[in-house]
Amino acid sequence: MFDMLQNWYKKKFSDPQTAVLLGILFIGFSIIYFFSDLLMPLLVAIVFAYLLEWPIHFLVQRFKLPRVFSLMIVLGTFISLLILLFVGLLPKLWNQTTTFLKDLPSMLNSLNEWLQTLPEHYPDLISYAMLDSMMTSLQQKILSFGDSLLTLSLNSIISIVGIGIYSFLVPLMVFFLLKDKNLFVQSFLRFMPKDRNLATRVWTEMQLQIANYIRGKFLEILIVSFVTYFILLGFGLRYPLLLSVAAGLSVLVPYIGAVLVTIPIALVALFQFGLSPDFYYLLLAFAISQLLDGNLVVPFLFSEAVNLHPLTIIIAVIIFGGLWGLWGVFFAIPLATLVKAVINALPEVE
Repeated sequence: MFDMLQNWYKKKFSDPQTAVLLGILFIGFSIIYFFSDLLMPLLVAIVFAYLLEWPIHFLVQRFKLPRVFSLMIVLGTFISLLILLFVGLLPKLWNQTTTFLKDLPSMLNSLNEWLQTLPEHYPDLISYAMLDSMMTSLQQKILSFGDSLLTLSLNSIISIVGIGIYSFLVPLMVFFLLKDKNLFVQSFLRFMPKDRNLATRVWTEMQLQIANYIRGKFLEILIVSFVTYFILLGFGLRYPLLLSVAAGLSVLVPYIGAVLVTIPIALVALFQFGLSPDFYYLLLAFAISQLLDGNLVVPFLFSEAVNLHPLTIIIAVIIFGGLWGLWGVFFAIPLATLVKAVINALPEVE
């Protein structure tokens, strides 16, 4: 048994190219894992740099503009849109959030009243003791969430200075990453081993996939948010902006996010409409939008960039989300694709 494992190890990892690739990955993962808090502004800047590279490249190729001039146009337009977005939507989003939290106890009471009618119709399946236990557990979760939200609010007031620093540093770093990216790449390659053909091949493939993934994910967030907003607005549901933003951000967590965001939408619809036809029509319209997102929007935006089994994606979200939190969830699919590319690049055992 030991000899078999030793032979497998030699055939898989004796190649210097493989050793270099795994060494680079180990160092990179270790740096991000231990210094992620310090590197957070740089990670945010890298995401925005990947996002803005395509329009800059388009202006350079299509209109023959200098790269620096194209960079200033794209970055200036992007920052202006962000400022308009925050100035125009953030106050409304904050008002709807505070109103939602105030109405949440009433919604839970309405939900409890509806649940209390279920044992009368399904006495063999549901008991009053089961409902009381479930509602007590739910109320405890809501209370703990409220305490966490209060702590988060206090911490956010303290970190306003940090947000101000981020708002200055991140655009500056995005500018230099896009302007001097070749210089940074060449400087980084000076520290890499010269015999790195396998690592270069994997990196070239992953760089294209990461760029496509970031652009596709931002477009998916916008599409899902807009479609959900107009659906909720059409039915006259309360808090449409808050719920549509939540639906858009839910796409960051594949499969699981769609299930989680359905809960508050269903709760608000039940509180507002009761078990009326509008309640069922709204849930049906939202379910159809989610199905169209998964079966039409995602394949169109990502194409072959994400060729992973759904179970693999869910496991990647759990593992990388546990390691790096929100960033791990956001990059779970590219990281899973990276792991797959590395496994495929390893020599086969005869």
